[in-house]
Amino acid sequence: MTPQISSLLVANRGEIAVRIFRTARDLGLATVAVHSDPDADALHVRAADAAVRLPGAAPADTYLRGDLVIKAALAAGADAVHPGYGFLSENADFARQVQDSGLTWIGPPPEAIEAMASKTRAKELMRAAGVPLLDPVDPATATPADLPLLLKAAAGGGGRGMRVVRDLDALKEALRAASAEAVSAFGDGEVFAEPYVERGRHVEVQILADAHGTVWALGTRDCSLQRRHQKVIEEAPAPGLPDTLRESLHAAAVAAARAVSYRGAGTVEFLVTADGRPYFLEMNTRLQVEHPVTEAVFGLDLVALQLRVAEGAALPLTPPQPTGHAVEARLYAEDPAQDWRPQTGVLHTLDIPGQVRIDTGFTGGDTVGIHYDPMLAKVVAHAPTRAEAVRALAHALAGARIHGLTTNRELLVGSLRHPEFGAAQLDTGFYDRHLAALTETAPDAGTAALAAALAEAAPAPDAPLAARLGGWRNVRSQPQTRRYTSAGSEYEVQYHPVDHPGVRVLSAERHLVTLEVDGIRRMFHVKRNSNNTEVYVDSALGAHTLTPVPRFPDPQDRTEPGSLLAPMPGTVVRVADGLAPGSHVTAGQPLLWLEAMKMEHRILAPASGTLTALHAVTGQQVEFGALLAVVQEEPQP
Repeated sequence: MTPQISSLLVANRGEIAVRIFRTARDLGLATVAVHSDPDADALHVRAADAAVRLPGAAPADTYLRGDLVIKAALAAGADAVHPGYGFLSENADFARQVQDSGLTWIGPPPEAIEAMASKTRAKELMRAAGVPLLDPVDPATATPADLPLLLKAAAGGGGRGMRVVRDLDALKEALRAASAEAVSAFGDGEVFAEPYVERGRHVEVQILADAHGTVWALGTRDCSLQRRHQKVIEEAPAPGLPDTLRESLHAAAVAAARAVSYRGAGTVEFLVTADGRPYFLEMNTRLQVEHPVTEAVFGLDLVALQLRVAEGAALPLTPPQPTGHAVEARLYAEDPAQDWRPQTGVLHTLDIPGQVRIDTGFTGGDTVGIHYDPMLAKVVAHAPTRAEAVRALAHALAGARIHGLTTNRELLVGSLRHPEFGAAQLDTGFYDRHLAALTETAPDAGTAALAAALAEAAPAPDAPLAARLGGWRNVRSQPQTRRYTSAGSEYEVQYHPVDHPGVRVLSAERHLVTLEVDGIRRMFHVKRNSNNTEVYVDSALGAHTLTPVPRFPDPQDRTEPGSLLAPMPGTVVRVADGLAPGSHVTAGQPLLWLEAMKMEHRILAPASGTLTALHAVTGQQVEFGALLAVVQEEPQP
């Protein structure tokens, strides 16, 4: 008989560790966190009863060191290990080591993990189980008729090692790049090719199985809105599926689970073509990031069920009936308009209103570092209908106050309110078609700048009476001037305290300015960061981050024209073949690849010309703003 769990170590970090601890507390379990040095004060550490340091910063030295994690569990008196997702969650050797150490593993049998660890091996098993598959394509014999192709790493997931190939001439280099990225991410360079389905939908089935032969298929999820093959918005159930298709997906997912004697929570992922044909993609032998939408619709706690199954409990023969619709948005510290560039720094404020579920690993004042995924939170809305859930989620995100970092919040709101999304016209090419429109410059920040200037000019509540009255004389004087920059534009605000064209000042305090703009009353919430280098203005018109322009700025050193600077801290993982000083480059040509926060970023030539300097070396750690290379632009004819 499996012993009862009393103390749980979570071999993970961030929001998933916090979320698992929440359920553990509800079940009366003691909790143990592990943390790297940068995470010493992270929310998941503060949320646990005890924490054990994993010395170092990089995942390879900390969260991926299974031996250290097991040692931490034993030292802290834990009797079970939950891996969360990512890191060691799909590592069969780690699962065996946990069990061999006398600890309870909260996950499927190591043999099931092993069977599904290689996508190529998994597809062989699924073919034998009768699950529909896309036929693989041998890259060595691929013809134009096989295009487009999707290259995928056999190990791992999360979009790493994926490439879409539309030109046979680009296939060789794409294979090399995909293999190199797979080695870096998973230690396994095996890559395979299959047809790339244009405008396909990513639909998955949540399964839950016990040790007594019961397998639940807990509905469908649609995860088609993706960037770089990583999910952005997910929902349950997948909208618009015919009953016959939904039933066949459930049956295929159950068959996949039974084929490997599965136990615990897992997800079977499918690609559904535009004409409704489903094909098996992979099986994730762990809890998925998007599991909250299934929990909301079925009224379940999947983590609690994982723990009970691990203790040997039997599931009821049938799952509960689903109700309503749930939608989840992943809020990232990234700039979608700049090639999804991740952001680092202090998150001054994270405040999301409304009746929504928020799973996060951060609170205001925490720092988003360079070593890990930049997801700030998962925000989930559940309602009786899809339209209501989408509307509630968009409203909550639009009203959120998120200060200190650029995020994808505006992209999420725009996506949720897009006519195609509203009509459930979903496919994986959504952002290929709409990203430019969704990342257009935010509405004019001029009114926000005026509100910021008025708030800055407002006397503090404890200021002397003369100061509080003096700023609001109803006597015309010379206008005051302040200047701000926002999203690359500069705004000069010339204002009288009570007189502005088209605007009437109703009240102005340090943190709240109320204006009547063209006859409509608007409230602007104003907040400055601790060192007064940025001003955040939130209103129903949108959110703006303003940078005050010094009245007498210091002279700035000029960067040499054509300089390529590191857009973020990271590691140089590749330099283009044959690239050296004196090489001729063309505008937009990839010169080197920088890996940061689990994503790979191409550094492109800014113009056609000659490479006059190359400072980047493969394997080199670089800081933000480091000089990587210099391109001297060729004269225009």
